[in-house]
Amino acid sequence: MLAHTVRRPVSRSALRLREPRRLPVALSPEDAATLVGSLRSWRDRAIAGLMLWCGLRSMEVLGLHVKDVDIGGRWVTVTGKGAKQRRVPLDADVASVIDVYLLAERPESDSDVLFLVGKGPHRGGPLTAAGLRTVFRYHRGLTGVTGGHPHALRHTFGTVLAEAGVDLAVMQALLGHAHVDTTARYVHLAPAHVKAQFDAARERIRAQQR
Repeated sequence: MLAHTVRRPVSRSALRLREPRRLPVALSPEDAATLVGSLRSWRDRAIAGLMLWCGLRSMEVLGLHVKDVDIGGRWVTVTGKGAKQRRVPLDADVASVIDVYLLAERPESDSDVLFLVGKGPHRGGPLTAAGLRTVFRYHRGLTGVTGGHPHALRHTFGTVLAEAGVDLAVMQALLGHAHVDTTARYVHLAPAHVKAQFDAARERIRAQQR
């Protein structure tokens, strides 16, 4: 009589769709310029530049060693998630900022980590994630750019690539994504580019049919 109360296992499909994660909203060119323009130290400018113009994650920036940056050749060797390494082209302006930081501002230290604490009792030690968050929190309050979180700079880089029509495989390599579907989300966030590509494809099809 109690058989109807027994819970039977619900069969589940082997195929599961991964729900998309929401990415931070990209900064507008004006907000990005305002946020980066408020940074005063060469270190902070270099960090922001690596995220905004080279697409590095904040943890990847903090994990850089001096030897990882080839200023002359304009390459940076990045250790990403899962300890996977990739080489990323180094923006010329960012390379110049890093060069000035190394020559004029980086404190003497036994550490070979690139970005160090510049002041206070921890001077010469590696900059921590908490320290980086403090920097950006201060400049968000100073500028009023409420979306100016570190990852928003990387997201802005990815969105700009998508809007410029950069090949998806190239974007994946630059951003260090393990799965191309993660990279593809940036394309979905660039509707103007998608429409332009759609219109161009239609014109090519029409031309072939004439």
